[in-house]
Amino acid sequence: MGARFVVTAFFFFTIAGLLALLIRTQLAVPNNTVLGPEAYNQVFTMHGTMMLFLFAVPVLQGAATYLLPLMLGARDLPFPRLGAFSFWCYLFGGLILLSSLVIGAAPDAGWFIYPPLSGKAFSPGINVDFWLIGVTFAEIAGVAGAIELTVSILRSRAPGMSLSRMPLFAWYMLATAGMILIGFPPLILGSILFELERAFDWPFFDTSRGGDPVLWQHLFWLFGHPEVYIILLPAVGLLATFVPVHARQPAFLHNWLVASAIGTGFLSMGLWAHHMYAVGIPQMSLAFFSAASSLVAIPSGIQVFALIATVGMGRPVFRTPLLFALGFVVIFVLGGLTGVMVSLVPFDLVAHDTQFVVAHLHYVLIGGSVFPVLGALHHWWPAATGRMPSETTGKIGFWLLFVGFNINFMPLHHTGLAGMPRRVYTYPAGLGWEWSNLMASAGSLMFALGLLIFLGGLAHAAFRGRRTQDDPWGAGTLEWIATPPPVYNFRAVPVIESRYPLWDQAGLRGAVLNGVGFMPDPQGGRRLAPATTEVEAVPEMALDLPGPTWSPLVTAAIFAGLFLGILVQAYAVAVAGAVAAFVAVVVWMWPSERDHDLPREVEAAPGLMLPLARGHHRSPAWTALWVTLAADAALYASLAFAFFYLWGFAAQWPPAVVRATLSWPAVTALLPLVASVAAAWLAERAIRRDDRAGLVRWLAVALGTGVVFLLLQGWAAMALGPPSRHARDALAHVTWIFQAFHLLVAMTMAGMALARARLGDFAPDRHLAVRIATRFWTYAALLWVVGFPLVHLAPFLFVR
Repeated sequence: MGARFVVTAFFFFTIAGLLALLIRTQLAVPNNTVLGPEAYNQVFTMHGTMMLFLFAVPVLQGAATYLLPLMLGARDLPFPRLGAFSFWCYLFGGLILLSSLVIGAAPDAGWFIYPPLSGKAFSPGINVDFWLIGVTFAEIAGVAGAIELTVSILRSRAPGMSLSRMPLFAWYMLATAGMILIGFPPLILGSILFELERAFDWPFFDTSRGGDPVLWQHLFWLFGHPEVYIILLPAVGLLATFVPVHARQPAFLHNWLVASAIGTGFLSMGLWAHHMYAVGIPQMSLAFFSAASSLVAIPSGIQVFALIATVGMGRPVFRTPLLFALGFVVIFVLGGLTGVMVSLVPFDLVAHDTQFVVAHLHYVLIGGSVFPVLGALHHWWPAATGRMPSETTGKIGFWLLFVGFNINFMPLHHTGLAGMPRRVYTYPAGLGWEWSNLMASAGSLMFALGLLIFLGGLAHAAFRGRRTQDDPWGAGTLEWIATPPPVYNFRAVPVIESRYPLWDQAGLRGAVLNGVGFMPDPQGGRRLAPATTEVEAVPEMALDLPGPTWSPLVTAAIFAGLFLGILVQAYAVAVAGAVAAFVAVVVWMWPSERDHDLPREVEAAPGLMLPLARGHHRSPAWTALWVTLAADAALYASLAFAFFYLWGFAAQWPPAVVRATLSWPAVTALLPLVASVAAAWLAERAIRRDDRAGLVRWLAVALGTGVVFLLLQGWAAMALGPPSRHARDALAHVTWIFQAFHLLVAMTMAGMALARARLGDFAPDRHLAVRIATRFWTYAALLWVVGFPLVHLAPFLFVR
């Protein structure tokens, strides 16, 4: 599945690159007419959108999906079907977005879709809707992938691979996954709110009815600036993994690299207004975000210096991957220096929205992601194909890419400081911009030629390259035990004793290939792999990995139909898609075997028996629940942020049309809500005592009181003002829908558990579905408790 991600990402990268060549062709000379203004707006919007949403993050997610199981000594990711669902959502979301180009209705308001320009009044077509629907679908795929990778890193490491022995790439991906879980939900929420405004006139960003277009900027950049580091950190993690191989030296300052990755992730969450200096935010906020933007240079600098020191202290062999690593250092450092410049408010106010920012952005993102990814492709190509890539085409491609990139983007610093704005489709002669634009366009052609030679060399090597032996580079991490690895990754899962086991553990390769280790043989036709503890990687249980199925593809296709129905405003189709999606998810989640019938233990190694993970209360699915709730809580926090932001800054708050009255049905409904939570917990207590009848009884009570609660809340919702009247009314309705959806999900979980219990499923030591339903029900109830003031007490609270 990881290879599919990478190939698909490069497909979108190719299209985005062709769009970039169109941009540079149009801007090569003054008063050019290759593209008209409408076509140019679509081209540059799609270029940025596809590069950031459909290439930069997915290609690194794909690399992690492919490499992490091999690096961690795992046979597969713990939830391979979730990984497949993530891929299909990404593919369908990308195709929805790409189809807009084919029909001439591509998004045309910039890749950050600022209102009011992208609102219905100024963008009445479906161009912007393509962006909102396609990007939201792709972002959901990203969150699903982050959940999968987080649980994999925490629970699927080989025995003995404690956190201190974990490969650096795994550390970087763990930090990145955490950023995705917190950073993607604000944009998902913003896209939902914006689509509701465009489709149903709910005024979240309409200043005349209590909205504020700056709210979109906050929600977008709460995602957008962490996105830079979501792209950067995995790329640096790849470098930190393959640079030591070609330097023939363990990574210098390993612990500092780990701390820097975590520190970068933490700091990146507080930098979003770095992009909003010109909006008019308060001076104190400007000072804070300027200082934070400068501070992030410290962990970034540590990582760069650690890579340089690794090369300098080793015995480097300057093969193609190491050249790309050094190219990263040069280009990224230059981009970082201009980043420090634009972090200073006075300079940013001069350079804002000029070609200088375009140059800075590309130095950071191409230097920080494309060069490491290409170096990683060359490095791991033998592992993926079993054939060696050509050093000749690799080095020729590198130098053309490196020189072409700098010829392309270095002059744009001058162009921007000379006053040329970004996002203009042409310019008159005589302004001093001609030579720099012509040089940039020539550099783009050189860059494209270098990319063609490099990727062409890899494609040729995949079919005609020299066959390689195991571990041709002499690496120290587990993915090189067999080249290429078998479909099951490892015949036996090894025991790890160091950070570079192939360098430090003599005979490890032979032992694994000969079946010495954990779970060398299938038992009862099951795909088994060890699940380990989060910190010390002590074997805790045996994962029973699922086999192939059509469920992820079918479910993702149904969701695609749902989103397409929303896109074309065929809401009957969307409703049918929602019902079909519900059925598909229930069918997917329904187990093929009863927990009650599963073997209690399996042999993990001679003399060591481990419990089977499926249905066990310490299963990786238990970890996945809390990771998922963290992402969902970030989504809800973004909704609460929208409330409080508009309360504090919108011009039409509090709404004069809202009368301060307390909804008594909403207050009364809290009683059945508490009763439903108590019943869910009593159901779990019953099965722990092996009381299946009590489990069935209390689950039925929970479902009944949940229905009563929703009916009372529905009655209360009828008293809310129409959502098109004011932003507060619209946010109240969205909050109510969000909370009701979560309780319906909890009731679905409980209903499935009830059906399974009536069929004789579950046991005192195997009732994970009941535990998850109970925790999710409690979480849904907490959402109502937190949301009650926002929905029903808002007329009393939001008074200035």
